[in-house]
Parts: sequence; structure tokens; C-alpha cells
Amino acid sequence: MHTYLAERQQQAYLIRQEAEQRFNQDVDLSGVDDPTVLAWAAEEGRIVLTHDVATMITFAYQGIQAGLSMPRLFEVNCRVPVGLAIAAALHH
Repeated sequence: MHTYLAERQQQAYLIRQEAEQRFNQDVDLSGVDDPTVLAWAAEEGRIVLTHDVATMITFAYQGIQAGLSMPRLFEVNCRVPVGLAIAAALHH
């Protein structure tokens, strides 16, 4: 049982590390509106993690209704550590 848990922790660490490296590529989306972020993420095959429940989710629903391609979008509580949110998103 201990070996299994250690292996799972190692896998989760590697997934977080890979995701953070990919996330930290030279992409500057600061100041970009939500529909543009969603369109870019869909085109690039990216996952979007957001704390923004006020607008990001609304724009995603509007995009889906309009027949646009949408990325995987996860609403994340601001108290959840980033690494944990990334690992959870990659497992879904």
C-alpha cells in the first residue's frame, strides 16, 4: 500500500511539473478579454483554469451556444493550490 501511494505521489508530481512547464511558456494573455483567451486555448488545445466565475463561465456558455470550439474549462476555488488544480484538471 505504501509503495502504491508513493508511486501515485510521484506521478502527480511529474504531471504538475510538466503542466507548469507548458503553462509557463512565453504566453502573455494579461489584459486579454475572456472570449479571446477561450478562443486561443481552444485553438492551442489548452486547458483553462479560472477563479473568474463572474464572466469566464458566461462567455464559455455563449461560445458553446454559438457553436464555437471551447477548451476544457475548470472553475477553481481561490483556496486550492495551483499545482493541485493542474493535476486534477489533467486527470479529467
